[in-house]
Amino acid sequence: MSDARSLLARLRVPLGFLIALLFLVFSSPSWLTLAIGSPIALAGAFIRAWASGHLQKNQSLATGGPYAFTRNPLYFGSFVMTLGCAVAGGSTVLAFVLTIFFLVVYLPVMKSEADHMSQLFAREYRAWARETPLFFPRMAPYSARQDFRFDKSLYLKHREYRAFLGLAALFGVLILKVVRPF
Repeated sequence: MSDARSLLARLRVPLGFLIALLFLVFSSPSWLTLAIGSPIALAGAFIRAWASGHLQKNQSLATGGPYAFTRNPLYFGSFVMTLGCAVAGGSTVLAFVLTIFFLVVYLPVMKSEADHMSQLFAREYRAWARETPLFFPRMAPYSARQDFRFDKSLYLKHREYRAFLGLAALFGVLILKVVRPF
């Protein structure tokens, strides 16, 4: 992994918190933007939850569940959450900044993880990668996908519930901004 990719991978969560704070300060939500953005953001959180329940990090290559449609359903779910939050925030400038932040930080991380997975699961990964897009999901699932069911213990192990908690906190602040602007 290159030094820049490694640095981005380590800083993505702290930078995400900083961007979220700036987003909350400069957002201009309304009931309409919240009504449109919240189901989008919630869909992203559900995609992340679905993905985490199929992921056995570095033990086996996840090709079933959401991994049959995209190689990075966790990041795709984060992107959908980001879009929903951007809509809910009611600012096109913020939506643009959030999108650019996501692309600048997560594209290199996805490429780095692809290199890592290619080394761990060589032939299996190459076959999966030929049919499964890096980011945006395909409509038909990967033909040789594994038959692995969602595992709640993996969801809990990966602490993916924190995405829902963070989303609830963010939307709580946005609602407060609508009710009592500050």
